[in-house]
Formats: sequence, structure tokens, C-alpha cells
Amino acid sequence: MEKHPFDDFKDHVKPAIISKLEEFNILGYEDVTEEKIWAFLKNKKWKKTPELSVHEVVRDVLALRVGDFMNYATVESFKSSKWFESEEGKDLLKGLI
Repeated sequence: MEKHPFDDFKDHVKPAIISKLEEFNILGYEDVTEEKIWAFLKNKKWKKTPELSVHEVVRDVLALRVGDFMNYATVESFKSSKWFESEEGKDLLKGLI
């Protein structure tokens, strides 16, 4: 996997990521992990951002909203072809056809 330009910041901003993870857990989202939060930021938030400073990375981590993350996670799960092979996916496809 290709290294993202912001991967160098990950260890520096880990306390902010953990804080955001704890916030998600308090709100009932126990399946969220540090890696999933970081993947969201890299793949969605910073997709077209060429360069940021450390304080801007921390700002983006702390500004992450549950709704934005869950929308991203939902889209990513639908992109997975395995979901459509599950019973739930088959039932949904039958309903659409």
C-alpha cells in the first residue's frame, strides 16, 4: 500500500485520534477504531489536500463528526462486493429488481 503524505503525522496526533475514538465510543459507536478514523481522514478529508501542518491535522481529527464518518463507512461497506453476497444484500437487491 502506498504511503500517504500525512502518515508521518499519525504518531504525533495519536492523542487527538484516541480522544475522538473515545467520543465515538461514548456515543455508542464501539466498532470504530483508530485505523478506521485515520483511513477516513486520508481517503476522504485529505484526498485532495497536498500539505498540512500538524496543528491542521489535529484540527481535522477533532472536528470530525460522527455523521460524516458514518456516511463514509456506509459507502465503503456498499463498495464491498461481499456485502451484496450476504443475505441482507440479496434481499435488498430482490426488492430493487
